[in-house]
Amino acid sequence: MPKVKKDDKGKETSIHPHYAAVRVKCACGNNFETRSTHKGDIHVEICSACHPFFTGKQRLVDTAGRVERFRRKYAKAGEVQAAAAATAAAATAATTAK
Repeated sequence: MPKVKKDDKGKETSIHPHYAAVRVKCACGNNFETRSTHKGDIHVEICSACHPFFTGKQRLVDTAGRVERFRRKYAKAGEVQAAAAATAAAATAATTAK
């Protein structure tokens, strides 16, 4: 059986990926260092410093205006429904008045 190269911790060097320190940057401005097989910095949208589960504060995390776009979209739908209801009520009142 051929001899396999091992590092100082007893791991086979040829089959394990490089595991090094990387910098994680969050959209909230928090930075921290961790270890990963990923090369280069990691950019995340939400981390433990700003996630509601860890902070205990419930707030909307708006990513690229998605929450605002959602509100605008359904605000228009609510206006259309209100206008349709008003038209229907006016038609019913006109029919009842005859």
